[in-house]
Amino acid sequence: MKKLFAIALTMLAFTSFAQEHKTLASPPASTSAKIGNASLTITYHQPAVKGRNVWAGDLAPYGKVWRTGANDATNLTVSEDVTIEGKKLAKGTYALFTIPGEKEWVIIINKTAKQWGAYDYKEADDVLRVKVPSKSHAMTERFTIKAEDSGKVALLWDKVEVDFNVK
Repeated sequence: MKKLFAIALTMLAFTSFAQEHKTLASPPASTSAKIGNASLTITYHQPAVKGRNVWAGDLAPYGKVWRTGANDATNLTVSEDVTIEGKKLAKGTYALFTIPGEKEWVIIINKTAKQWGAYDYKEADDVLRVKVPSKSHAMTERFTIKAEDSGKVALLWDKVEVDFNVK
């Protein structure tokens, strides 16, 4: 009986360890908005600054295509045709990439939604590119995207904010 109890206790201990949840370095997040008749959803992962130089290092260097988050490419889904900064975008799911710059960013909508990061990014698959200004913002430790029903989408990280409009 003692032996059976010891085995059961051991199995319970291993099961408890298996159930332990680990905090992800870049947890998943999403934001949604209802813009006119269209539903907009953006899914992404949230890297953190953690004292690093975001824009001059390897995280999101100026002048290079960035996955706009961490892990999988950030996905943007619209249920109806919309415009982004005045350029037409058909309903569907896309990858959202950016090219950060000190004063201006390029917002890229790419037809290949399912991809890991920007490693297989192909400019030929872009369906839309727009340039938008960046501005200073209060410190945001964890990368955050906010979509508003007004159509404003804000990218916030470190001390930078980049907005684009969806109509």
